[in-house]
This record gives sequence, C-alpha cells and structure tokens, in this order.
Amino acid sequence: LGPLGLPFCCRSMGGEPDLNFELDLNDEGVTPERVLTFTRPTQDYLCKLSDNTYGIEFLSFKVRDMRSNEQLFSVEKPPDMPPLDLSLITPEMEDAIRCISYDFGPRFLKLEAIGTALEFAVGPNEVPSFRMIERHYFRDQLIKSYDFTFGFCIPNSQNSWEAIYDVPPLPDDLIRSMCDNPYETISDSFYFVGDTLIMHNKAKYAYTENGALQ
Repeated sequence: LGPLGLPFCCRSMGGEPDLNFELDLNDEGVTPERVLTFTRPTQDYLCKLSDNTYGIEFLSFKVRDMRSNEQLFSVEKPPDMPPLDLSLITPEMEDAIRCISYDFGPRFLKLEAIGTALEFAVGPNEVPSFRMIERHYFRDQLIKSYDFTFGFCIPNSQNSWEAIYDVPPLPDDLIRSMCDNPYETISDSFYFVGDTLIMHNKAKYAYTENGALQ
C-alpha cells in the first residue's frame, strides 16, 4: 500500500526533457516545475525510499465514480502491519513496493469525474506544504496532468485527503488503443514538501472486460 528508490539527475538535451536520469546523490533538480514539463513516463524512480524524511505513510486509498458514487477500488493497510525496513528492500523488490496496477474496465474511460480518498499519517515533524503532481501517459503521450496541494500537516497526525479528478474527454481511437493495450497506460505520482521531492510512485492501468467497470 502506498508506494514509496533512487535519486537521479535530470539532464536536458534541448527540446523535450531527457528522462534518462543518472544517479547523482547531490542532485536538487527534481522540482515541481520540472516534473510539470515531463512529456513521457520516467524510466526510474527519481528519489530514494529514505527521502521520505517526514515519515508520511499511506493508510488507505479509495476510488469512486463521482456521478454514481460507485466505489471502484479500495485498499487499506492492515493495522498490525510492521513498519517497512528499508535495509531489507532489494532493487528487485522496489518496483513491487512503489508501483500498483489497476484494471478499471473500459467504461472507466467514459466517466466524467473520479473521486479519490486518501488517508495518511505524518511522523514527528510538521509538514509545511504537502503537494502531489500526477502525470498520466499512454505510451509516450501525455493524456492528463493533475496538481493537488494538501497544505500544512501537524506532527504525528492522521489526515484525510479527498481529490476530484475531472476526466478530459478522450478520442475514440485513443480509448480503443488504451483498452487494447493493457498496462501501457502509466502514471507518475510525485509528492513534494515545498520544492523537495520526498516520494515518487507509479501506477499501471488496464481497461479490460474483466475490470471494475465493464
């Protein structure tokens, strides 16, 4: 639950941003303004698991259709689940922790608005400004982008964050391609405190006849 990698240096070669990031522990270039220029998914995670120095932990996540209020997805962290020991996470395990897959069914792409409800906990330090930028792509084409700011979080608090995603109408040929090519629709979710990237997660999407909305 709650994908939480490796810090990388962004190097632009002119034109579109270069997403072949290279390891650089001193890099400070992954800013909100920079990720808002990305035109295709990143190849890797742009921060380390240990960069979550505020101890932000996702507790539950729900997705619903705003028009019908139908719940499409729900996941919750077991209350007795022990804290994640980062020293035990191998590179092979990391993608399983930081990337989630959904199959929402083809009708999902026709919805006008999606609501999400996220519950998260904060560690012993206050979070002055918590912001999420989420970029959605089909293959190397940006299809939608969202930018949400939660704001200030007090130390040792449990918080609820509700967001509404207005879904832009998509061309029929793009919808067919997205349905015919499961898990080639990808999102990058970047979580910032101020201008500092503390978490980067990914999601992959399918829209098959066996999904949540047929």
